Amino acid sequence: MMDDIQNTQECFVQLWLRLEHTRRLFKAQYKRFCIRRLLQWWLGTKATDDFIWEVCTLCEQAGWDELPPPKLYPRKHRELLRALIATCLGISFHKQIDLKALDTAYSIAFPKSTPLNVNKKKKQPI
Repeated sequence: MMDDIQNTQECFVQLWLRLEHTRRLFKAQYKRFCIRRLLQWWLGTKATDDFIWEVCTLCEQAGWDELPPPKLYPRKHRELLRALIATCLGISFHKQIDLKALDTAYSIAFPKSTPLNVNKKKKQPI
């Protein structure tokens, strides 16, 4: 069970690592690695249908869709973690989550992967 979700880089590193650990566990048990099952595994009875629906709506993903490995396809998982953190802490999905820390945490959890640069500044049109 996860009762200690926080908006900190240390927590984000643990979440990224836990995603990969859970994926491997589910694969070994022949279980579907999807948002619904993941939240039920991590949160137990706190993962009600309404909670799962809110997380899925925020991250714009279906609860039963198979998730790819987080190490290879991190974008979907990044949005999932943002939605989970926002829902658990009751904060804004768009403004209050430390996205730079979330992206840095990915690089710490998976040091040999290409870093996430979702928040890099875009060029201003001329």
